[in-house]
Amino acid sequence: MLRKILLIVAIYCVALNLHAQRVGFISSQMIRERLPDAQIAEQRVQTMVDEWNREITSMEEMEASMQFDVKKNRLVWSDTERIAKEKELLELQMKRQKYAKEKFETGGEFDQIVKEVMKPVEEKIFATVQQVASKEKYDMIWDQSTQPLAYVNFKYDITIKVLKMLGVDVSELEKEQNEKIKADPRNDEDKKNQS
Repeated sequence: MLRKILLIVAIYCVALNLHAQRVGFISSQMIRERLPDAQIAEQRVQTMVDEWNREITSMEEMEASMQFDVKKNRLVWSDTERIAKEKELLELQMKRQKYAKEKFETGGEFDQIVKEVMKPVEEKIFATVQQVASKEKYDMIWDQSTQPLAYVNFKYDITIKVLKMLGVDVSELEKEQNEKIKADPRNDEDKKNQS
């Protein structure tokens, strides 16, 4: 009997503690889209990707030219010449495929460069989120970009506060957020309950 009472008391205490937790959310995607450091990092990555794509396109053009050459001359060439050209074409195709895999396969050069270039930006965002959450006394912050939330009350959105602390002009975003907060009927109920 004593165990049951202790269990009920423990559950009640946990429930009270959970109710007292303050939870907010951010949109890390919005932060990255508006943060100049993130835009510069993404441009660096995109420059590399564009170069790799140009190289792959060049290889594909060489393949197409060689394929046309093989089809055009297959009756003129000797068997030895034809086999040698087909082998050369196959090697070129394999080289292109290998290059594309090295660059774009999961865990490939693209993933490594994104980690390397974006890591300082992500660390800066993460540190700023922690500062804002601590200052605003939040116990937990969800990232709406990675974990879709079924419903959010925008008065708990600290994205704009994070952007502001990162030095981004957020005047238009603040207006939009205030409109969303005013439009949420739950916030009207909170005002009535406070009166």
